[in-house]
Amino acid sequence: MSPQSAPYGSWKSPITSDLIVSESISITGIAIDGDDVYWIEMRPSDNARNVVVRRTPDGKTEDVTPSPFNVRTTVHEYGGGSLAVSDGVLYFSNFDDQRLYRQQLGDEPTPLTPVADMRYADGVVDKRRNQMYCVREDHTSPWQEAVNTIVSIDLATGSARTLISGSNFYSSPRLSPDGAKLTWLSWNHPNMPWDGTELWVGEIAGGGSLGDRKLVAGGTAESIFQPEWSPGGVLHFVSDRTGWWNIFRETADGAENLCERDAEFGLPGWAFGESTYGFASETRIVCAYNVKGSWTIADLDTGSKTLQDVPTPFTDIGRLGLKVTPDRIVFTAGSPTTPMTLMHHDLRTGETTPLRRSTEVAVDEGYLSVPEAIEYPTENGLTSHAFFYPPKNSDFSGDSDEKPPLLVMSHGGPTDATTSTLSLMTQYWTSRGIGVLDVNYGGSTGYGTEYRRRLNGNWGIVDVDDCVNGARYLVERGDADGDRLIIRGGSAGGFTTLLALTTRDVFKAGASYYGLSELESFVNDTHKFESRYLFTMIGPYPERKDLYYERSAINHVDKLSVPMIMFQGLEDKIVPPSQAEVMLAALRDKGLPVAYVPFEGEQHGFRKAENIKRALDCELYFYSRVFGFALAEAVEPVEIENLR
Repeated sequence: MSPQSAPYGSWKSPITSDLIVSESISITGIAIDGDDVYWIEMRPSDNARNVVVRRTPDGKTEDVTPSPFNVRTTVHEYGGGSLAVSDGVLYFSNFDDQRLYRQQLGDEPTPLTPVADMRYADGVVDKRRNQMYCVREDHTSPWQEAVNTIVSIDLATGSARTLISGSNFYSSPRLSPDGAKLTWLSWNHPNMPWDGTELWVGEIAGGGSLGDRKLVAGGTAESIFQPEWSPGGVLHFVSDRTGWWNIFRETADGAENLCERDAEFGLPGWAFGESTYGFASETRIVCAYNVKGSWTIADLDTGSKTLQDVPTPFTDIGRLGLKVTPDRIVFTAGSPTTPMTLMHHDLRTGETTPLRRSTEVAVDEGYLSVPEAIEYPTENGLTSHAFFYPPKNSDFSGDSDEKPPLLVMSHGGPTDATTSTLSLMTQYWTSRGIGVLDVNYGGSTGYGTEYRRRLNGNWGIVDVDDCVNGARYLVERGDADGDRLIIRGGSAGGFTTLLALTTRDVFKAGASYYGLSELESFVNDTHKFESRYLFTMIGPYPERKDLYYERSAINHVDKLSVPMIMFQGLEDKIVPPSQAEVMLAALRDKGLPVAYVPFEGEQHGFRKAENIKRALDCELYFYSRVFGFALAEAVEPVEIENLR
């Protein structure tokens, strides 16, 4: 049957909001303990609870943490590194009270640390001394910012001893195979971990205290990622000292690059526990690297320094990266036609087995838009990168006399990146006849250090220019309707969205998810981890207060003339609700079409199924009213003020 001609935006799609949330999860942690594999599932349908799942060698899976336990730490607010497993005993952070718990398989969890305003992350168990090394974030003082340290916790009593202190931030405590040394990363304000970190090693003295320590690599302008010990006790790490995140090892003569190439073997350290490589043997590293937004798995021979790509169908390796042992690899991966999936690869047999998909929804490929990686001209003679998803639905085609609307997506971070992994939320739009441009603007990761630093001092300029120029590029190419250009984004992407709508005359509507609208208040009203982030991205404060004013969308509302919808979690500690509310008041005062959708109980990023569904449907309804296309199926409307 030939496709039916219908206006773009009005195509009937099987990819509904109910379908998206009904069987979707996020995989947020991986651990290997003997023959067992563990991971954490964030389940929107279970009130966004994070549950530890165990898979045994016979292929059976079972939930380990009982309700109401929610395995999630809020160190740095973004968390990660919530789980450690050793000899069948789990140690995890519980979201509600942020205490560490111990759980023997088959038993109920019991609290390990006392009731206190303390948070824990990134733990590694020292079986010889029956203790755990981890990052602790102390929130007990109401008069100062949180204090971050690395502590050792007695696994018998739960008592903690501070081992390392004095820096603003720490991550990645890792114990050497012989138990004699501990390595870790540290950094200070205003740096973020992708700006500059220090890699340290300390000798573990008798009784578990930390003795002599030395700086191995790093500094204020060198980013170190994922320190790891080889089976023989040689320290390895990822550094961007060459302009790319490459794998190094410590030698008597200094750091040695094991594979120098224009590729990224690292990630921005937004969360704890991220990894891109691991050891199958003393001389064999299994790793993943990124070139222009596409990931490849490879074998690195550390003796000959040769890198051999391993053919896979994947184009993306998840933030959890790879967990490697001598006989297996466990990793998360995806592709344009495969959602993020937890995979198990047996190094002995070569067999690869999917363990868990982020969604069990099966969608006919006739409704899936496969992205085109595009590189297009932007300001100052440079180029930018994006993934373009054209409208796709085997049942429909657009009217011959119209071009499709285009939804430009600006990712969060801003030091982060979007990928080409199958996202049903993206396909929600393309299967209805709306094109999507997912932009990796200057400042994104995956394109080298120079590209990543394009935003330094230029946030609110480079990112906006790259979104604008990407949209114009597709209009000029004939892929989009210049009168129906939309921009949307969350968090930092919401900031870009708001500025694009208030300082550029290109987009005709926009959606901001918990976006920054006023930068000065953000500096004084956000969490410790990002409290000096803008010093690099904008300029020092208050010395460059003028820039903070200039880059705040709230100060340019007089130039805004298009409809906007805003979404906000009311318990957001990163971008507080006041950021959306001040923008809402300004839009109301100006009489512009505006919709505001707040969610009780949500933080930075929506996790509950009913709220994810509601946000998608509200956004679709909003665009249908603004651009006047009929919806194929009714969705619950949202109130749009001032829409005539």
